[in-house]
Amino acid sequence: MAGEPQADCLFCKIVAGEVPATVIRESETTLAFRDINPQAPTHVLVIPKVHHPDAASLAVAEPQIAADILREAGEVAAQEGVDAKGFRVVFNTGSGAGQTVFHAHAHVLGGRGLNWPPG
Repeated sequence: MAGEPQADCLFCKIVAGEVPATVIRESETTLAFRDINPQAPTHVLVIPKVHHPDAASLAVAEPQIAADILREAGEVAAQEGVDAKGFRVVFNTGSGAGQTVFHAHAHVLGGRGLNWPPG
């Protein structure tokens, strides 16, 4: 069921404290931690504490938590010192877009040039 922790979900296990992560911020509804395979000097994941498979389904089911993720992404950028020069917030949705963990999450990237278009 959407919103409920999933036994086979890596990010649900991180939220539950069953899998370690380098947590840098936590709110009532979100958790932010460093990506284990960073693609930029700053690469932090911001996830909802509730389980939804992707950003689109989270936004439909719990729009306030989707907004919380965006707010926290901005806070992460400020905390990491990349807000002034610019940062990117990326939601990969579906395997064809590079999503590998099917728990909604935002990538906050900064600290290097981020040309457009990506990839």
